[in-house]
Amino acid sequence: MITRSIVAAALAACAAMPALAQDGARLDTPAITVSGEASVSAPPDLAQIDAGVASDAKTAREAAEANNAAMAKVLQALKTAGIDDKDVQTARLSLQPQYAANRPGQATVVGYRASNRVTIKVRDVAKVAGVIDTLVGAGANDVGNIYFTVAEPSKLLDQAREKAVADARRKAEIYAKAAGVTLGQPLSISEDGTPAPVFRAKTFAAPMAGTPTPVAQGEETLSITVNVTWAIKPGP
Repeated sequence: MITRSIVAAALAACAAMPALAQDGARLDTPAITVSGEASVSAPPDLAQIDAGVASDAKTAREAAEANNAAMAKVLQALKTAGIDDKDVQTARLSLQPQYAANRPGQATVVGYRASNRVTIKVRDVAKVAGVIDTLVGAGANDVGNIYFTVAEPSKLLDQAREKAVADARRKAEIYAKAAGVTLGQPLSISEDGTPAPVFRAKTFAAPMAGTPTPVAQGEETLSITVNVTWAIKPGP
């Protein structure tokens, strides 16, 4: 039994030798590996606002009813302002007791707070300030967390990828020249992680009565990093 096992193992090893030889040939190919980086910026064309209503009352029912009525006014105001139903989504609902400031270990409920927050997509960033003013005018008293982004970043990312590969080639050519070799074909290309947008120059100021809300949309920057392995050949 032992002899048969040894023979079987030897045959398996022989069968694997061509694959190992092929892999070894690839590993032995002279090459240079470099990273290329690129960024593309564009003004955002989509905004997202978190807003809602918080209502206080003596009882949980009173707080909930007051909050429901107030939020209904906010939602109606958004619809009147031209925001589609599909662009308004409930983000958080809560009903919590409010406690008096007592000594440690003592908890006295003095009322309840009901809150309802929604996330609003604004597909025309020029209307963001107007939407915020509409929210506040309709009774929203919990407004914040405004984000700007590009609705379809694919084209921007593709531009960044082309620039990143060109940056990798530029670096590889510098190394090849310094080493006295010639740059060949790329052997592999990989992208680092998921491209993350970098948001710049976005501000939000709390609205004041009679004063339009100042909002700066800034721009969005998408960055790409690629790793490219290039074959090299002896120089001329």
